Amino acid sequence: MNARLVVIGGGPRAAMLLERIVARASDGLAPSGLAVEVDVVDPHPFGAGRIWRRAQSALLKLNSMAQDVTVFTDDTCRIDGPIVPGPSLIEWVEAWRRGELPDVEIDDELVRAEATRLAGSDFPTRRLQSSYLAWFARRVRASAPSGVVIRARQDAATAVRRERDGWRVQLASGAVLDADAVVYAVGHHGSAPDASVADLVERARTAGLHYVPPAFTADLDLEGIPPGADVIVRGMGLAAVDLVVLLTQGRGGLFERVDGRLRYVASGREPRLHLGSRRGVPYRSKVSSRLHGDAPQRDVLTPDVIAALSASDAPPLDFDRDVWPLIASELLHGHYRELFTGHPDRVRGTWDDARRTLSRHAWDDPGLQTAIAALVPDPLDRLDIGDLDRPFGAPEDGARAARFDSADDAHDAVVAHIRRDLQLRTSPEHSAAQGLFFATLLSFLALSEIPAARWNARSRAVTLPERWQTFFSYVASGPPAHRLEELLALADAGALRFLGPEVSVAIEPADREGIDAGFVATSPRRPGSVRAGILVDAWLPASVASRSDDAALRDLVAIHGSELRVADAEFAGSLGRVVVADDGRVARAGGTLHDTLFALGPFTSLAEGGAFTRPRSDALPFRQNDRVAGAMIDALLGAAGVDAEASAAAPAVDAAVLAGP
Repeated sequence: MNARLVVIGGGPRAAMLLERIVARASDGLAPSGLAVEVDVVDPHPFGAGRIWRRAQSALLKLNSMAQDVTVFTDDTCRIDGPIVPGPSLIEWVEAWRRGELPDVEIDDELVRAEATRLAGSDFPTRRLQSSYLAWFARRVRASAPSGVVIRARQDAATAVRRERDGWRVQLASGAVLDADAVVYAVGHHGSAPDASVADLVERARTAGLHYVPPAFTADLDLEGIPPGADVIVRGMGLAAVDLVVLLTQGRGGLFERVDGRLRYVASGREPRLHLGSRRGVPYRSKVSSRLHGDAPQRDVLTPDVIAALSASDAPPLDFDRDVWPLIASELLHGHYRELFTGHPDRVRGTWDDARRTLSRHAWDDPGLQTAIAALVPDPLDRLDIGDLDRPFGAPEDGARAARFDSADDAHDAVVAHIRRDLQLRTSPEHSAAQGLFFATLLSFLALSEIPAARWNARSRAVTLPERWQTFFSYVASGPPAHRLEELLALADAGALRFLGPEVSVAIEPADREGIDAGFVATSPRRPGSVRAGILVDAWLPASVASRSDDAALRDLVAIHGSELRVADAEFAGSLGRVVVADDGRVARAGGTLHDTLFALGPFTSLAEGGAFTRPRSDALPFRQNDRVAGAMIDALLGAAGVDAEASAAAPAVDAAVLAGP
């Protein structure tokens, strides 16, 4: 008996899903005698995919340390399939250095030099990560049991159609693949402009201006940005940092350390960059200090609390009202636990004293800061969640919202903020920042345990993706510290200016005095404006399947599934994600599930946990991959007429799914 599986997408998400299928094959497929042919379809190399492909600038890096990256399960993973351990990225590099990986040949001179000296606390390049992922994909293929054959096709799927005896997958090359089951395992993908972006594109074109809409930085064509040109950059997250790298170091500039301070030596080919955003500051840097105190734990979002929040008979959850106060309190506990137990010489009293203080005050109670000041003498050791989130305050904060007398003052305030952030996140004596990081990570994992159906419509469509996910990335998933140090060096060299918070950009037409049309950036917090002929919106495009630049995803929504819409008495909207059950099966528009059509990734209604992850963290991707792999094996067996053992639990589909679009 034979079965055919087509996997659309060949990046780390697809490779890790196939690893789970291979790991489960000895129990699920081998006893049946079923032979399975797997075709992995992606225009980019299997394992690395589009985002982690080798063919990108050698300057671009991960925002994770080499010791914090793995694609292998371990004994912390709560999965039904077998555990198959393997090396983290740094362990893989160390094994290569010892000559223990004869099947690994690093023929890129720059990557080879990097691997020779890489330490666990270093931030590796994406090219090195590409080599690790390519090796992992080869290992998955080689470890497939007898009867399971995995082929990688560098092609693009454009359409999937249901046939009487299965599925037919059309490829861009003109080839056709027949399949008994299909899984869309596409990672991050580009998107056609939404209405506001499309409008800005057209208005910029009409005015003769150069606008670069949201896109993956490695894919951008930056040749149209001339040396010396003024460029307004909206966004100060990871995409903006990568953009700055490509427009400075990528054009021949150099960083050198003089008397302990980083300096930038310009090449003369750089533009002049003007950076602004809503917060007005870059994402917080990754923390390089190590914990000195008690091990991190969940003090507020405990399993019992999460169970109560998840109870199906309780009213729907509102993130701002019901959960954000718990998260904020959890972050305070994480910060102060590390400070009091790791640095008792920097505080008055004990961790029990601090914990009682935290329990008596809400996170935003002004009395909390007064009470903490009595226990924590140094203001640098204190944590204010409001200041953490919005260093210059929000417009609604009134007197707390910072206002600057000049553009220079706004720029200098951002520079001072970055210097303070680096001090807090790199100095050993300020390891409370590491306690804050772990509390943020534990809160993220805790929230992933709450069923999606428990949230009200606004939380699902707006607050969770826009406030919580962004806050998490800002606090816990920012750039390496040296990238922020480079921003400071560029500011010192005059190659970069900070615009401050609440930046907005408008197009002003040419006037009679000979001033050309331009993009004009302003902020209500500071006087003056910046005028430029070029605007870059430096953030990633939204993961909306119906507007995807991936033809197969657009086809999936249009023909086989639907985008998740949520509604209640107060809010209605679309999440832009394909509806799937928690075992990955795609839901039809009416709410019923396909038996042999699956989807997994950021474009689906499943909770997003990324592809690869931190070792020993029972990460969500492993649990999702294992569950979907089990359901897919059952589907292949069923398609071949083999009775599959029923799953332990029926797939969960929330009420919004059953309601249809």
